[in-house]
Amino acid sequence: MQRNSVLRNRSAWLIALVSPLAMAESAQSQSQGVIEDSTWSVVNRTVYDSREYRHGARNSGSRNAYKSRYARNGYAEEWAYGLMSSLQSGFTQGLIGVGVDAHAYLGVKLDSGGGRAGKARLLGLDNEGYPKNDFSRGGAALKLRLSNTVVSWGEQRVKTPVFSSSDSRLLPETATGVFLSSSEWENVRMVGGHFTESTDRNASSHHQGFVVNYSNAIKGNAFDLAGVVYTPSKQVSTSVYTSRYEDTWNQQYLGVIVSQPLDEQRALAFNFNLYRTTDTGKALSGALDNTTWSLLSSYSNGAHRFSLGYQKVHGDTPFDYVTRGAIFITNAVQLSDFNAPNEQSWQLRYDLDMSPWHLPGLMLSAAYVRGSDIDGSHVDPRGGYAYLGYGKDGKHWERDLEARYVVQSGVAKGAVVSLRHNVHRGNTAQAELDTDQIRLALEYPLSGRF
Repeated sequence: MQRNSVLRNRSAWLIALVSPLAMAESAQSQSQGVIEDSTWSVVNRTVYDSREYRHGARNSGSRNAYKSRYARNGYAEEWAYGLMSSLQSGFTQGLIGVGVDAHAYLGVKLDSGGGRAGKARLLGLDNEGYPKNDFSRGGAALKLRLSNTVVSWGEQRVKTPVFSSSDSRLLPETATGVFLSSSEWENVRMVGGHFTESTDRNASSHHQGFVVNYSNAIKGNAFDLAGVVYTPSKQVSTSVYTSRYEDTWNQQYLGVIVSQPLDEQRALAFNFNLYRTTDTGKALSGALDNTTWSLLSSYSNGAHRFSLGYQKVHGDTPFDYVTRGAIFITNAVQLSDFNAPNEQSWQLRYDLDMSPWHLPGLMLSAAYVRGSDIDGSHVDPRGGYAYLGYGKDGKHWERDLEARYVVQSGVAKGAVVSLRHNVHRGNTAQAELDTDQIRLALEYPLSGRF
C-alpha cells in the first residue's frame, strides 16, 4: 500500500512538471473517452459561379495552368454540389490522450464544360482540362493530447495567417504534416507545424506538392511555421508568426485586433496585419524583399457598420503565400488580392444587419477597393513572377455586393444562402482580368454527438 502511494505521488509530480498551469483544469483531465466526446458533421453545399470576361480578357488568366488560352473564351461557368463529412473523436483517458480526426469529401459536377471550367476552381479537371463528373478525397490525422497541448499528424485543416486551409469554394483545402497547438498558459496559444504538401480545393490527388498562388517556379518540399497568439481581453488580440517555405522564402507575420465598445449601440474596431517576406535557400521564386501591411478601421452603430481600409505593398514582387487561405490582409477581396508590386489600395465597406427590420439572419454588404501605383518593372526576370507581366503605373478597382441569409429556426436552421455580384476593372500594367462575376451558394450543415 505504501509503495502504491509513493507511485501515485510520483505520477502527480510528473504531471505537475509537464503541465504546471493546467493540472486538474486541463482539457485532458476532463476527457470522457474517445466515443463519449466524439462529434460528427456533414455539410451539403451547392455553388454556382459565373464569370464574364471583358475587354479581350479570356478564361485563361495568367495563373490558370489548365487549358490553353486559345481553347477558352470570354465566359466561365461552373455549377457543382459538394458533400463534406468529418469526424472528430474524443481522447482516451489518462496522462496522454489518443484520438483520430477523419474526413471524406465529394464533389459532383452539375454543369460546366472544357471551355468554361478552371478559373473558379470548383471542379476537378482531367489532364485535358475538362471538368470531371465527380471527384473525391479523404484523409485522417492521429492526435495526441497532454494537458492542454494537442499534436496532430496526418491530413488536416489548419488555420493560421501564414498557412491556412481555405474553404471559400466547393470543398476545403487540406494539408499533410504535423501541427501542434498548446494553450497551457492563460490567454496564450502557441502553435507550430511542419508540412510536406497542401491539397487544393478542387484536387483529388494528395501528391501535388504545395499550392502557391502567384509564383510559377519549382515548388519547395516543406513548410514550417511557429506562432504565438496572446489575447489578454475580449477587446485585444495579438499574434506573431514566423514561417519558412523550403528553398523559397522566410515569412514573418504580425497581427493586432482591437475592439472598443463606446456604448450599447456603438463600437470601434481596428484590424492590423503585416507580412515580411525574404528569399532563402535556393530562392526558387527569385529575389524577394517584400513588406506588405494593411489596416482596417470599423465603426458600428446598431445595425450599421462602416469600414475604411488601407493596404500597401513595399517590394518589386507581389505579396505571395502558400495555400489559398493564408492571406489576412484587408484588401484581399473576391476577384483580386490588391497585392501587386509596390501597390497601394483603399477600401470602403458598408455592412447592414436586417434584424431591426424583422429579417433576422439577413446581412447585406457592399465594398469598393481601388489600387494604384503598381510598378513591377523591376521584378527578378529569372524568378517566379516575371510571367505576370506587371508594368508601371498599374491601377484597378473592384466592387463587391453580397446578400447573405442564415436560417434562424425550423428544420433548416443553420442553412446559409449567399448571393454575390463582383466586378473588377484595371489597366494592362496590372495582372488581374476584367471580370463580372455572379456566385450563388447554398449550404446546409448537420452536426451531432455520438
